[in-house]
Amino acid sequence: MDLQKLVDLINSYVWSVPLIVLCLGTGIYFSIRTRFLQVRLIKDMVKQLWVGHSSKSGVSSFQGFAMALGGRVGTGNIAGVATAISVGGPGALFWMWMIAFLGAGSAYIESALAQVWKEEIGGIYRGGPAYYIEKGLGQKWYAVIFAVITILSCGILLPGIQANSIAVAFQNVYPRLTPTISGIGITALLGLIIFGGVKRIGKAAELMVPFMAIGYVIMAIIIIVLDIKRLPSILALIFSSAVGKNAVFGGIVGSAIIWGVKRGIFSNEAGQGTGPQAAAAAEVRHPAQQGLVQAFSVYVDTLFVCSATGFMILMTGTYNVADGKGGFLVNNLAGVEASPVWTQRGIDTLIRGFGGHFVAVALFFFAFTTLMAYAFYTESNVAYLLKKKSLIGIQLARVFLLGMTFYGAIRTTRLAWGLGDIGVGLMAWLNVIAILLLTKIGLATLKDYEAQKRGGRPLSFDPEKLGVRNAGLWDVIRRRTRSEDD
Repeated sequence: MDLQKLVDLINSYVWSVPLIVLCLGTGIYFSIRTRFLQVRLIKDMVKQLWVGHSSKSGVSSFQGFAMALGGRVGTGNIAGVATAISVGGPGALFWMWMIAFLGAGSAYIESALAQVWKEEIGGIYRGGPAYYIEKGLGQKWYAVIFAVITILSCGILLPGIQANSIAVAFQNVYPRLTPTISGIGITALLGLIIFGGVKRIGKAAELMVPFMAIGYVIMAIIIIVLDIKRLPSILALIFSSAVGKNAVFGGIVGSAIIWGVKRGIFSNEAGQGTGPQAAAAAEVRHPAQQGLVQAFSVYVDTLFVCSATGFMILMTGTYNVADGKGGFLVNNLAGVEASPVWTQRGIDTLIRGFGGHFVAVALFFFAFTTLMAYAFYTESNVAYLLKKKSLIGIQLARVFLLGMTFYGAIRTTRLAWGLGDIGVGLMAWLNVIAILLLTKIGLATLKDYEAQKRGGRPLSFDPEKLGVRNAGLWDVIRRRTRSEDD
């Protein structure tokens, strides 16, 4: 058995029906237990974006949001959506919406937990699943496994996928811009940012992320408006395909669910355990504040950006759908595999000569900000493993990540996608189980937040009142915020 077949076999087990059911079920469970905070507290989600401020140890709420959203919004929002539609049909987009809506509950819990048990290492806030697994569950071995898998995934396997997507997109438009040249440029620019530390990553994300997301969504709106008469039929196609009622796509409804959820998780990362690592870096008065901010980032990623890709592809008919038997149910782009090219072709059908350039630039920003997030996630887990001795380890991790970024830009990524899927799947398995076991604390943060909001007093977080242990950093934060209030 060659390596590619082995990777595909492992993926078939990691991303089997049990993981799909676990992720969907967890989203439903947390949505019910939080009384659908994703609807009830939508105003708070937006308001909390602007409340927190940066400090010597942490970034602002908005920078934490931008860092996490930069990690969520990547090549998965363009190439990943195309892949989901190519295998699951238009109905896959509906299931991406569902996992985003339900996943917002999971995103709140994991991000609030990351804030509860964050640490200050080397003068910087660090946190995430490895930290709350050890401190909340008391399972050091479990935490170490998560940290190692995250370092392998975010530091080795996944960077090449993002870099290769940038290189391929630019070469399609500018043939003289070879993958080697793109790789050198991407690696150099990334190095300038990540060697500046979390503050520079936060500032870069704060500038890049809103610009790229808003611009991309505006383009989708333009595409929709130019052919607005087709919108009702496209919406009907999506919903009928999602539930197996469409005559053409009814036979692949199972693939629609699996690939919609799979690519939805890969894109919005709800429950995967990466978002909370960015959440932990934020300077806030209460864990719930950043939990709500991160729940909102799931919406932005999938309901806005992924939907933009889906509508641009479906509205213009620039997609193929496999029948699962070696043939096609739809073959509008003969010989063109699922990739950013579908979106490029779609835009070109209505705005001649613009699609390739626009998607190449959009993909650069999407993938590049994801690379920045990967660097931070890798650093946080190196810091977890090495603690106060982590400075040299973090510098080495940065160098290695840059090397994998350049290597990925010049190599094919089919194997990298498969290996990356394994890493993402394993992280999801480990993290979802952990946050389910820590449900009591996660829900307690929300209850405490809402009680303080009703009381009209300044927010603060006292772990001892909620029966939380090993969260001593909050004593320092609470004293500091009290002095600010006085």
